Amino acid sequence: MIFTADKWKDYELIDCSDGQRLERWGDVVMIRPDPQVIWQNKQDSALWKRAEGVYKRSPSGGGSWIKNEMPEQWNVSYSDLRFLIHPMSFKHTGLFPEQAVNWDWFSSLIRKAGRPVSVLNLFAYTGGATVAAAKAGAEVVHVDAAKGIVAQAKQNAALSGLSDARIRYIVDDCKKFVLREIRRGNRYDGIIMDPPSYGRGPGGETWKLEECIDELVGLCAGLLSEHPLFFLLNSYTTGLSASAMECLLRLHLADKGGVFECGEVGLPVSAKKIVLPCGSAARWYSEH
Repeated sequence: MIFTADKWKDYELIDCSDGQRLERWGDVVMIRPDPQVIWQNKQDSALWKRAEGVYKRSPSGGGSWIKNEMPEQWNVSYSDLRFLIHPMSFKHTGLFPEQAVNWDWFSSLIRKAGRPVSVLNLFAYTGGATVAAAKAGAEVVHVDAAKGIVAQAKQNAALSGLSDARIRYIVDDCKKFVLREIRRGNRYDGIIMDPPSYGRGPGGETWKLEECIDELVGLCAGLLSEHPLFFLLNSYTTGLSASAMECLLRLHLADKGGVFECGEVGLPVSAKKIVLPCGSAARWYSEH
């Protein structure tokens, strides 16, 4: 199954070839590397020459914008959500557009619930999922270890008219926060997890996905409320399949009933009429 984010207007994956994406973010066109693009098939080289920003990887690791005629930052919209785009030195822009398909999925569940919904968003980055859940009416706890990234999440909430929404921002190691929430007896109706392949917490804590994810999903399963609504697990780690993540959810949520599903998360490519896989997701949701 492929979960396709095909409702964007302010973002477009125009073409992809030779390990690169040609993308439009609002009115700004850029080229960024993507290891999933294993074919060599540019549809129109003139389109590629339009790019105002070009990021190139270095053979020694890392990379840089070898061409940068882009604004320092600008805004894009998705439905009634607005986000700050800020190209960074490590190729990212502050938003993963493919995740919009997941935003739509859990936002629909929240709106249809007919009751107050609390959501925990772990490894929450710049708050795309936080903003979507809050806009749908949920109370959200947003947790990320990077203070500057959490500040950008607050900006995104403000851009979307959610400055006064019920969003609590936490700068902390996700596992430590979850353990504290368990001790406090706090519970959530929905949990969103988008863990990195590797990282360090604010106190130097080491995170390696394959070694840590089973324990953390198990702990988070214990944070679900008596009548939970959904659990979403995302991954950009190439060695971790969507099916493996679904197995993980099934093992930890076996007593919840409901529906399990998994698939790649992708973006449609305008020039090729294909869908580029951009990551994986496993989902659980209640049938009631």
